[in-house]
Amino acid sequence: MTGANGIFDVHLDGKLVFEKSMLGRYPDPDDVLPLLRERMA
Repeated sequence: MTGANGIFDVHLDGKLVFEKSMLGRYPDPDDVLPLLRERMA
């Protein structure tokens, strides 16, 4: 797999929920799921 500095963003209903740059690495599910749940509540 080439590259290590790609973009990884998660959007919900067109709004940014998570950016890889928030952690400096690709997220684990436990990093993103709470953010999604919070936005869906």
